[in-house]
Amino acid sequence: MLRELKTFVRVARHGTFAGAGQQLGLSQSAVSAQMRVLEESLGVRLFDRSGRAAVLNAAGRHALPLAEQMIGLYGQMALPTAAADWQGELRIGAIATLQTGLLPEALPRFRRAAPRVDLKLVPGVSLGLLSQVDAGELDLALMIKPPFELPKELLEIPLAREPFVLITPLDVEGDDPLQLLAEQPFVRYDRASFGGRLVSRFLREQHLQVHDTLELDEVEAIARMVECGLGVSLLPKAGLWFKGERRVRIIELGELTFERQLIAVLRRAQRQPALDCLLECLGAKMAQNAGSTAPL
Repeated sequence: MLRELKTFVRVARHGTFAGAGQQLGLSQSAVSAQMRVLEESLGVRLFDRSGRAAVLNAAGRHALPLAEQMIGLYGQMALPTAAADWQGELRIGAIATLQTGLLPEALPRFRRAAPRVDLKLVPGVSLGLLSQVDAGELDLALMIKPPFELPKELLEIPLAREPFVLITPLDVEGDDPLQLLAEQPFVRYDRASFGGRLVSRFLREQHLQVHDTLELDEVEAIARMVECGLGVSLLPKAGLWFKGERRVRIIELGELTFERQLIAVLRRAQRQPALDCLLECLGAKMAQNAGSTAPL
């Protein structure tokens, strides 16, 4: 029955028997036969079959995360119990500030603890990384917490909170963040991103009408635009722009401070020692950084 469960997951993810068959090296009729066996065994229909599409019905949507969990548990029976014994590839997705900040700092410790693991690092924005974990294309995503609940088959692990600050070119005078935001050109953190949504909400709550001059989704690129005099911006204190040599003014928001929360996301059924080890290394480095961070 494990074979039928694996095929069921592929059909559910692809949406057609033919497409799932191409991925599995099976004919459409073979996939259809396996799904009939599974439905007969369970005593319920799992799909609303319409034309070429195979859409999960209520029973199918209920069965999908359970099938994934069963497949994951079966796979873990043959896995080593220690990260040092693990051999294989981990596909890790991360937002840009984590790729240039925390992740490279934590990886040497992970490499010592799990020397036989090969890492494939995938860049992306939080929403895209979340979709890739959900689709099984990534083992782990390091991202910004979304403004909505995650699917129940995904596990969310808190990592850290990063406060936003106002940054300005060096020649811009004044220390009132609200006045500067109202008067100066604004380089906006992409409002479609999770971090950018936090900025947009802050501006709405403060009843501020800013003068947008640019909109980008890369924090380091935004900091560079401000450094070159193109405007002011609201950015999290994270990544290379904050840790490296800074040629911008940084103004704390005080009682107006808002934060973005960093989380790790993985599929519950795919948790294993190498991933736990990586999360421990990230947590240890974050704790070390928090203890050594000096005030501005």
